[in-house]
Amino acid sequence: MINSIIDVFNDYFEMVPAVSDELKNEVYKLRYQVYCIETGFENPDNHPDEMEHDEYDRHSLHYLIRHRKSGDYTATTRLILPDAENPEKLFPLEKFSRIYNQNLLSSVSRTNLAEASRFCISKVFRRRKNDFNILTSVDSDWPEEQSQQTQQIHGTSCHITLALVACLIRMSRENNIHYWYAILDPNLKRFFSTLGINFAEIGPLIDLHGKQKPYIIKVDDLLSDVAKKDSSYWDLLTNKGQYWRV
Repeated sequence: MINSIIDVFNDYFEMVPAVSDELKNEVYKLRYQVYCIETGFENPDNHPDEMEHDEYDRHSLHYLIRHRKSGDYTATTRLILPDAENPEKLFPLEKFSRIYNQNLLSSVSRTNLAEASRFCISKVFRRRKNDFNILTSVDSDWPEEQSQQTQQIHGTSCHITLALVACLIRMSRENNIHYWYAILDPNLKRFFSTLGINFAEIGPLIDLHGKQKPYIIKVDDLLSDVAKKDSSYWDLLTNKGQYWRV
């Protein structure tokens, strides 16, 4: 019998809220490894402490995904909350994009809005060397002695990227966030669409580490659409309903 995605995920990984300074440093070190060393999106000279962080981390929440057997942190993401000290401070999307679809934003309160940001997966857990955004299963870089584990995760299409979305949902439910901004490249947008996650475009292409577009999504709509697409995806996103708002 093939286990569900969430069961296999929980066998091999865990979602860890980065609430301590020590865990936040693990977040920043992983982001440095991916954004500065592996992809070159950020200049390592700007991060002499070998930790990638910015002004938004002060009012952000962070999660890590840890590989249980090795103890390695394999992926991370953050949710940028409104700045309590400066409520009118622009989100990165608002700073770098031109928003033309104001109708979608007219009913959105800034207190319930956050930006999903810094999707980050380590090289070992990525399918292709240059595809840092998307991972549907563990790649061939795994050590030989872990091949059986790799095959099981391949067979059930364990989605690390989907698990990062689950982390965002947990943070949102715990902080009364109903909407997410996100700046997505075309590959990641298409990947999300295959899972039933339908971001709404709110602006034209921008050149920010490649061609990307600004989007928004309502968290409740995301979960409703995913439930229609595949209940196993919904189970992972909501921890079998624990993070579903009734």
